[in-house]
Amino acid sequence: MDISKAIAELKREPGFADNVGMILVHNGVVRSWSREDHSEVVAIEITPDFEKMEQIRREIEAREGIFRAVAHANGGMMQPGDDVLFLIVAGDIRENVKAALADLLDRVKAEAVTKREIFASGNRNA
Repeated sequence: MDISKAIAELKREPGFADNVGMILVHNGVVRSWSREDHSEVVAIEITPDFEKMEQIRREIEAREGIFRAVAHANGGMMQPGDDVLFLIVAGDIRENVKAALADLLDRVKAEAVTKREIFASGNRNA
């Protein structure tokens, strides 16, 4: 996903200027170390549940003050530095947009994306 292109497309949508005062973006990237114990990660296998992700995205987009929510996850085997998850939330005011992005991120990570880290010393599910 090209974030700049996605935002440019969003800005062309009817009603954008009347409903949006803030856009927040999340760009999740594969780390070279495990969150659990900082072990070296050489790759990660990502399995997105696109149906669940879309359900969550729709719920977030239906919130008061939210004009649009966008969620995109890459799947498969990935290397440290690769882009994994892109989220965009556009809405009226800071309080609504910040809360919506935080909830979208937390829910997608917890409910719609699974990962398996591959360590320099072997495999482990995370």
